[in-house]
Amino acid sequence: MTLKSIFLQFSLLFLFSCFTLNSNAQDFQGQAIYQTKTTVDMSSFGGDKMSDQQKKMIAGRMKSMLEKTYILNFNRSESTYKEEEKLEAPGASGGRFASMMSSFTGGAQYKNVKENVLLQEQEFFGKEFLVQDSLPKLEWKLGDETKQIGQYTCFKATTTKKVDEMDFMSMRRKNRDDDKKENKKDETDAAKSKTDTSAVSDDPFDEVEVPKFIIVTAWYAPQIPVSNGPGEYQGLPGLILEVTADRTVMLCTKITMNPQEKEPIERPKKGEVVTREAYNTIMKEKIQEMRDMYGGRGGGRRN
Repeated sequence: MTLKSIFLQFSLLFLFSCFTLNSNAQDFQGQAIYQTKTTVDMSSFGGDKMSDQQKKMIAGRMKSMLEKTYILNFNRSESTYKEEEKLEAPGASGGRFASMMSSFTGGAQYKNVKENVLLQEQEFFGKEFLVQDSLPKLEWKLGDETKQIGQYTCFKATTTKKVDEMDFMSMRRKNRDDDKKENKKDETDAAKSKTDTSAVSDDPFDEVEVPKFIIVTAWYAPQIPVSNGPGEYQGLPGLILEVTADRTVMLCTKITMNPQEKEPIERPKKGEVVTREAYNTIMKEKIQEMRDMYGGRGGGRRN
């Protein structure tokens, strides 16, 4: 690390500390609007077997899930992050497909950086949950590279983040070359796979995987020294205005400091309280139930 980089980081932390001490006497609040977009490899969901027309239809249905607007309301220690409510045109809801896919996407979040708490409201196939977790431990590496986002000069920071095993936005097609290498390490399993016909599956979830870790790049604004940002991201000496995490980009398009009409920042209480681990188990059981119902391995519906 260069002397310039060390001096820069010290200056940013000093500025952040001074602002925090000064703001303790002020009841301030801010609001940031983020546009998010996720790109998905269609081959991960059987897209390589679809016609161009089918791909276009599926992409259109998934657009509302992959391109969204979120609102972050924050103060010194707390924040809420939720999707902007929009009035849909008649017939634009996406029907059963949209309803099913919404069960696999994240709901509104609440963060408390002082208490190290992350709460997420989640509706899963008609049942409401409140997923309780601690904030992810992100070991940020601060750099001296800058870029302008709106009127704010932002600094770059990077980290390696562990990915949740049920993160559908990061799903990708399995690398079969890696599977072959694994099989070579265990001759017994390799021999078994040749004779066991059950090893061949029509289940699409057997063809995809979620990476264990991803690289995250963030751009934060020391001019707004609040240790917060979109989603679960936080822990930098300034509000995070842009995040690139795997295939998802979150970009702040508008900031309002001390709005006249402040949105209440309240800890959610609705839904059955479960841990992230318990909620993932519930999701897995539901997926298995759906596979059994629609014959995920047999190719036909089971009676």
